Amino acid sequence: MEYDGTNFCGLQFQPAVRTVAGELERVLSQLLKHGVKITAAGRTDAGVHATGQVVSFKTQAAFPFDRLAIALNSALPPDVSVREVAVVDEDFSARFSARERAYVYAIFNRREPSPLLARYVYHAWRPIDLDRFLEGAQHLIGEHDFRSFCGMLPESGPTIRTVKMLEARRSGDMIRVEIRADGFLHRMVRTIVGTLADCGMGRRDPAEIPRILQARDRAAAGLTAPPQGLYLAGVRYTDGYDSFKEPPVTSALA
Repeated sequence: MEYDGTNFCGLQFQPAVRTVAGELERVLSQLLKHGVKITAAGRTDAGVHATGQVVSFKTQAAFPFDRLAIALNSALPPDVSVREVAVVDEDFSARFSARERAYVYAIFNRREPSPLLARYVYHAWRPIDLDRFLEGAQHLIGEHDFRSFCGMLPESGPTIRTVKMLEARRSGDMIRVEIRADGFLHRMVRTIVGTLADCGMGRRDPAEIPRILQARDRAAAGLTAPPQGLYLAGVRYTDGYDSFKEPPVTSALA
């Protein structure tokens, strides 16, 4: 599924506010005639978008599932859309069966803001040197303890993750950042982007990144980049299925 996260308080269901899960569960429950709770591959924060989110749920309802996407999209609000539906094995979980997640982050790098792009990019008005940005990025590839890049520590489990790819490319005023990992901590991508942007702007030496990792302290890293530039772009599973879809705002750079 995909969604514009601007007017959502994140993905995860919250009873008093509008969320992606709340909208999807409401419509699914209406169509299937019973209460539905979804499991999502990634719990995106308020303002974060998705082009390749994957969710799973269980039902015993008799429904023509080849028509479920059409039925859902006819009832969902315009800022949420279901791309495709598949019946899977009972033990499949959108979250726990995932092997890799991919995020794309869009930076609009010029002095003047763009009102047409404001909802979908991070406007960085200081010039970003992409070579310095990438020099810092190389230190983050591989298995590391990313505690310094974590907004809220997990309730249980380690803060070690394996970043398999971290790339950035520019076209005109737009910088497209893609990061793939086996999993992500809370606000990890946004903190990485904010810290590397500091490197690109000359505020921080790219050689500092190993020291930041070793500190295991959120205060050692840079600012958290804003949510509107971030997209959960794809999730890869053990059977080879990959939901990746490029965000429209960065499609020219893919």
